[in-house]
Amino acid sequence: MSETQQVTPKRCAVYCRVSSDERLDQAFNSIDAQREAGAAFIASQRAEGWEQVEDNYEDPGFTGGNMDRPGLKRLLQDIQDGKIDIVVVYKIDRLSRSLADFAKMIQLFDRYKASFSSVTQQINSATSMGRLMLNVLLSFAQFEREVTGERIRDKFAASKRKGMWMGGPVPMGYCVDNRKLVVVPEEAEVVRQIFDSFVATRSTTLMVKQLVEQGVTSKNGKPLSKQALYTILHNRLYIGDIGHKGDFYPGQHEALIDQSQWDRVQEIMAQNSRDRARDTFGQKCRHGFLLRGMMFTADGDLYLPMATRKTSGKLYRYYVVNKNQKMGAGTVEFANLPAAGIEKSVMEKVLEVLRSGQMVHKCWEQVYSLNPKLTEPEAMVLFFKNTAGIWDQLATQAKQDIVRTLIKRITVAPEGLHVDWRFEAWGALIGLPPKNLAGYEQLEYDLRELEIA
Repeated sequence: MSETQQVTPKRCAVYCRVSSDERLDQAFNSIDAQREAGAAFIASQRAEGWEQVEDNYEDPGFTGGNMDRPGLKRLLQDIQDGKIDIVVVYKIDRLSRSLADFAKMIQLFDRYKASFSSVTQQINSATSMGRLMLNVLLSFAQFEREVTGERIRDKFAASKRKGMWMGGPVPMGYCVDNRKLVVVPEEAEVVRQIFDSFVATRSTTLMVKQLVEQGVTSKNGKPLSKQALYTILHNRLYIGDIGHKGDFYPGQHEALIDQSQWDRVQEIMAQNSRDRARDTFGQKCRHGFLLRGMMFTADGDLYLPMATRKTSGKLYRYYVVNKNQKMGAGTVEFANLPAAGIEKSVMEKVLEVLRSGQMVHKCWEQVYSLNPKLTEPEAMVLFFKNTAGIWDQLATQAKQDIVRTLIKRITVAPEGLHVDWRFEAWGALIGLPPKNLAGYEQLEYDLRELEIA
């Protein structure tokens, strides 16, 4: 190497560790041997610019099974502070005996441009061969994590088969004491009342109103909704079972409901499921609702898309206020809205803008002053008309995507529907630069004239 060539200095830290603190009081112990071997190895790489830092990173008497070691923590912190370029150890197991922890440390080394080298195993993460060896070790780390996960899942399943409570949301009627479900008398009485009331009324809607009048709430202090009642009525934990992936086993906790009461409730729910779904619009339709998640009352309550199919086979689609759906019809004074009529009104207004191109004509002078490269407004109007012309050929999902792009929110008021447009989306359609706030103010003003009566 010529005298003019410069080698970039590489700051090296030697890390030493020994699990047992025995024989550490000897004149020359394992820590001393590791430190000297590391220093000699760094000296042999002096031609590559390696230089040992003055600080010592040592953990005498600490296990390599975890990362809770003061010397290691200080080393990792100095790496993050940019003080270390290379970490040198006598053997890999001196740094860690846990492959998962080792993988975390290597990721940290890579993030802060530090490398790793072993004196006796000829592994250097700065070289391609060293990285290959590290990748092999990391694959074993992944295997170790997967095996550990399998062991945990197997232990979890075995505990469930023995009827043990293994955590999760604590159901009404119980509390957890020493990892066991213990009956809460006041809540247990509410659970029994719910099962008795359902047998008597066969209606969760009536039960919700009764419970609200009685001041009965859930564990978090909120009124019980119909969904919460369904969850309670379907929970086999109340007859003393513990479930795991569809299978049920005798639990170690006390049952709140006897088997005969449980059977009566399940029989009623099975017989009347179709009627109750028709009366409460309980069957949610996942497709065919253009305005899903976009419609709100003037008070801010969300309209939910619901559907019911009559015995004739005809499907009826509605938008129902969230509170009326959860707590029963009449909870708030907002009527159910036929989906077809609402969607038609909104889409006619959107298509009216596309077909007429009125937004281009209204904003053209301002848009053209901002972007003289745009075509004549007539050409853009033609583009809008062509877009509107293929509307009926689009799939429902495609229509919904377009609506969500152009409309932010729809508010149902006594005088009609108020549409909050996504001004930036309309601006993109007519070529308005996204960051021109003045242009958007003009566009917003024009769009606000397009209310739906």
